[in-house]
This record gives sequence, C-alpha cells and structure tokens, in this order.
Amino acid sequence: MGKAAIVMPLAEQRGGAEQMLRMLLYQIKLKYDTSKWLIIFLENGSMAEEARSWNFDVIVLSSGRLRQLNKYIRTIKTLIHIFRREKVEIVLNWMGKAHLYGGIAAFVANVPSIWYQLGWPEGWAWMDRIITLIPSVAVFTCSKATAQLQRRLWPHRRVDVVYPSAALEKFNPETLPPPVEARRQLGLPESGPLIGMVGRLQRWKGMHTLVQAMPRILERHPDARAVIVGGRHELEPDYEPWLRGLITRLGLQDRVWLAGFQMDIPLWMQAMDVVVHASDREPFGIVVVEAMALGKPVVAGAEGGPREIITEGVDGLLAPYEDAETLARQILRYLDDPDFARRVGEAARHRVRDFSPEAFARRVTDVLRDFGEMSNRIAPEAHKKRGDG
Repeated sequence: MGKAAIVMPLAEQRGGAEQMLRMLLYQIKLKYDTSKWLIIFLENGSMAEEARSWNFDVIVLSSGRLRQLNKYIRTIKTLIHIFRREKVEIVLNWMGKAHLYGGIAAFVANVPSIWYQLGWPEGWAWMDRIITLIPSVAVFTCSKATAQLQRRLWPHRRVDVVYPSAALEKFNPETLPPPVEARRQLGLPESGPLIGMVGRLQRWKGMHTLVQAMPRILERHPDARAVIVGGRHELEPDYEPWLRGLITRLGLQDRVWLAGFQMDIPLWMQAMDVVVHASDREPFGIVVVEAMALGKPVVAGAEGGPREIITEGVDGLLAPYEDAETLARQILRYLDDPDFARRVGEAARHRVRDFSPEAFARRVTDVLRDFGEMSNRIAPEAHKKRGDG
C-alpha cells in the first residue's frame, strides 16, 4: 500500500509557509491515517520531531545549498530511492525549493507530483518561472490572482487554488486580554489610537507607506501612534535603516515605533486598533486573516490575495501599494467612525471561518483525491473518523 509524500525545505517555523504545513499535519493527525503519509524535510529542525510525535513517518535529509551541486544531485538520488522504496503514489512539494528536489526525483521515479506555489509567479519571484518547467501533474496556488499568472506560465497544466489557513485558535479575542491590558503588558501607551503592521521588514510589504501616511492621520488624531512589528529581512538588510531615516526625516520618532522581531504576535495585534497590511501584490495575506480573526478593522493592499479575502467596505478596506494618501484616508474612516470600525471587525470575524485549518486540510486532501488511487488510500479514514460513512 503506497503513501503520500510531502517534501518540505525547512523544519523550523520561520514563516507562514512552515506554519501552514504544521497546521496541515496537525489536521491530518486528527482526522486521517498518519501511516499513509511520509514527511521529508530537506534539513533538520523542531518540526521534524513534532511530526514524529504525531506518528508520521519522517525522513530528514541534509540537502545543503542549491549551489552545492554534488549535494543537490545526491539529495535527488536519495529521494528517488525513497519514493520507490516507500511505494509513494503522489508527492506534494511544499514551496518552490522543495519542487527543485522533489519534482525532479518524482519525475525520474515515475511518481506524480504537485507543487504548492506560495509566492508570486512573476516579476521578483523569477525562480518560480524556472521551477514551473519541472514536470508536475498540477500546481496548487494560494489565490486566484497567483493561479491566473501560473496558468500564463504553463497554460496546459492543471492549477488548483488552495487558500492557506491561519492558526485561528491563537487569534481569538475571547482568549486574549482586552486591548488596553495587552498594551499594558507590552509597555505601550494605553490611550490614543494605535495603528499596527506585522511582517518582516521588506520594501514590497509597504511599511514606509504607513510611515508616510502618519502626518495626515496626526492632523485629525494627534494622539495616534503606529507600531511596526517585524525583524530585518536578510535579503533586504538596508530597508530597516532606510525606514528609520524616513521616520526621522518626517519627525515621527515619538509617533512611529519599530518593535523588531516579536514572538507573541496575537498579543501585539490585540493591542492594535487598526491593522495595516500595505503590501504590493501579496500572494495571499495570512496576516490579514489573523487580524480579521481578532475582529480588527484591516486596511490591506489592493492587489493579489487580499482582494479575495476582503469585501471592500464590508469586512475590510483596501488601498493601492505606495499610495499614502489613500492609506491615510482608509485608516481615518475607521478612526473617525468607531461604529463602522466595529461593524467591519464583526464581519471580518465571520469571514475568516472560510480560512480555518480544517477547511485548508480538507481542500488539500480533496485535490489529492483526484489523482489516481490516493482517493482510496487517504480519504476513507477521514470519512470514518468524521462519521460520514
């Protein structure tokens, strides 16, 4: 009896992609037969041990860097051997790097593979164009916007939209302290509007646009402040000092704070009155979903995934990338009309039910079910446990 294999580059929870895989594995543990799944990490880390504790078969490889050609070839050969030995029937490659290894190995081993494309397959994500050339029976994308672009790159390949999920149980306002208490615990001022952003410091995420919008906001709400939660990104180390320089040039040192990397993101978000996610063509927007789960009024970028999450004026607002004037105007709609902000927050909490971990796991396994005999290997156990059959 064969297995489904998931190939994952990282085994540490460094970002949203790793958190999504962890949520998927947890849902499989609850509802499916874990013996039918093989989890392969291309480096070691805490997620490997956690997956083992959930009774998954776990293999850890030392793939090294892509430029280490000998290691790269050796890793592919090892994967080919594993797929054949374990009678793997389908491979799900988690992110592009995994497909560079698992996609080629699956092709040689004559095993169908799927690639979960979590980035934007155009422009700065040029590597995705190369990865798309590696054979696969389908590509998962995280939004309709990225699916449309992926179809342009390879029109004859099946593309399925599988919306990511967020750890909604962690972003539950009923289990967190009230916003004033959250501010107190974090050492933030307890009065005045607090506008926040969460994410690693990269220009495309638009932190500078919030900084540029603050003078306009302060004209109407002089007690307002902004906090940006996120650490420096290794690929853009110069963005943080540039951002600090912008804050200084605008005289906002006492109104805009860079909080750096923080662990307790739910508590920081709970302290905010408005959450901003001003990115340029965000592939999906997990931070948007997390903020909405807390019932926070959100202003998100007007391109990409957020447009599919938010209905303008109902459960959130949108603003074009690097349009500080529009961003300020949208934030002021919330600050000037607390009743409107409350209604949007309530609608947002209802909307994010569509992005639960349960819905995510169900969608992944439903699509896998379409490929060959996996329907008889993976899905029936879930139906039995749920009492559907």
